[in-house]
Amino acid sequence: MSPVSGDHIVRIFDTTLRDGEQSPGASMNLEEKIQIAEMLESMGVDIIEAGFPIASNGDFEAVHEISKIVTDSIVCGLARASAKDIDRAAEALKPAARPRIHTFISTSPVHMKHKLQLEPEQVLDAVVFSVSHARKYCDDVEWSPEDATRTDHDFLCRTVEAAIKAGASTVNIPDTVGYTVPDEFGNLIRMLKERVPNIHKAVISTHCHNDLGLAVANSIAGVVAGARQIECTINGLGERAGNAAMEELVMVFRTRGDALPFDTRIDSTKITKASKLVATITGFPVQYNKAIVGKNAFAHEAGIHQDGMLKHNQTYEIMTPASVGLRESSLVMGKHSGRHAFREKLKELGYELGDNAIQDVFKRFKDVADKKKEIFDEDIIALVDDQVFRAYDRIRVASLRVVAGTEGPQEADLTLEVDGQMQRHKATGDGPVDAVFNAIKAICGHHAHLKLFQVNAVTQGTDAQAEVSVRLEEDGRSVVGLGADTDTLVASARAYVNALNKLAVKRQKTAPGGSIEAAP
Repeated sequence: MSPVSGDHIVRIFDTTLRDGEQSPGASMNLEEKIQIAEMLESMGVDIIEAGFPIASNGDFEAVHEISKIVTDSIVCGLARASAKDIDRAAEALKPAARPRIHTFISTSPVHMKHKLQLEPEQVLDAVVFSVSHARKYCDDVEWSPEDATRTDHDFLCRTVEAAIKAGASTVNIPDTVGYTVPDEFGNLIRMLKERVPNIHKAVISTHCHNDLGLAVANSIAGVVAGARQIECTINGLGERAGNAAMEELVMVFRTRGDALPFDTRIDSTKITKASKLVATITGFPVQYNKAIVGKNAFAHEAGIHQDGMLKHNQTYEIMTPASVGLRESSLVMGKHSGRHAFREKLKELGYELGDNAIQDVFKRFKDVADKKKEIFDEDIIALVDDQVFRAYDRIRVASLRVVAGTEGPQEADLTLEVDGQMQRHKATGDGPVDAVFNAIKAICGHHAHLKLFQVNAVTQGTDAQAEVSVRLEEDGRSVVGLGADTDTLVASARAYVNALNKLAVKRQKTAPGGSIEAAP
């Protein structure tokens, strides 16, 4: 970490577990949320927004349990501007060593008129009430004017001043719909600093969405203008086009300290591990050319680039792979490799697994090694992702035999383990994948609709593992399942079953009394 301190430090407010989970298909169960929270705390994240306690019993439980185990980071719960929401958040945060209540209400004309159906003065009253009520439970209260970048400046200043006067110690300025541009957003922060008389009593925060691809740039512009907290997510996960990506923000400050004299408390060497963890748990793969954490971020194929890299790595790399937790491979894995070497390889790749988990993954590694000539790091990562993070699945693929070819009918003979019981079914279909999915549907009896089926090769070659993505939709709920195997049909079955397990979690997250609207 960088030694800079004081006013140069930008607080990182991670909302992967709240805003990130609002992405269609990105539901997480309690155990997975705890894994991510522990990862975020170990990275040095200042504030972890653990959930929206009023949204569901699942969200309440997640915030409550994370509050018990996180001690260094502030644990935050989101609440609308109502006593019921705030009371629920406070109850969930009771075990927290450092609790924060984050309350919000819309302030833009379009939101006040069509969403809230309230007059500006009514909204102003709600701001004062909500912050004051939250302060009864804890000293650390954050307030957000939803859709701030489309809010009248005079009214925005009035609400910010009122929130601080009522006790808000952090004021977050969300670009809720990703509408603003950097100069405009920077000027908005400067305007607040100039016009709000008590602004010095609060930390200014940014929360930028990526609808125009400007979330990171807008967040940086906000910091340059005086903001000292950034709300962001791992891999930029979030609603619609996502949020500002934490890994990009951290490495911008770390790499360009000459132009941007700011830094964070984040241990950047854990970025890659965190990225993989979130991608695996949510089923949202990272695009290959994603900055910092994409598969190609430190890859060089063009001859002129390779020549430059061989002469000096700074010719085409502005940061080292090690700075984000990537290391050059030192152990070549194959079918003759033992458990000790395999355990060391997992550590090198950023995984710390228990003995039982290592045994399970090692067995699958040996199976793959018997089928493939070369075992790449990506193969091992796919095995870990597919095996370990499915530990809580109620439904598992036990065995699969498929009849395929030009002469039909194509047939799948499938056995699933459902809540510990083996269930077998044979089904036909319009192709082997359709037959496999029909067999799963016959056993599980679900009514979800298949919206996406996608196959990617983990590595090169005809013996490469296949990584399959499946998106299912049921009653407005959308989830993404992942599966990996050297057999594409087995990977397809694993992905489909993984999506069904996530749907089961999603069903438990239905809000009491109706759905909870998107927050800042």
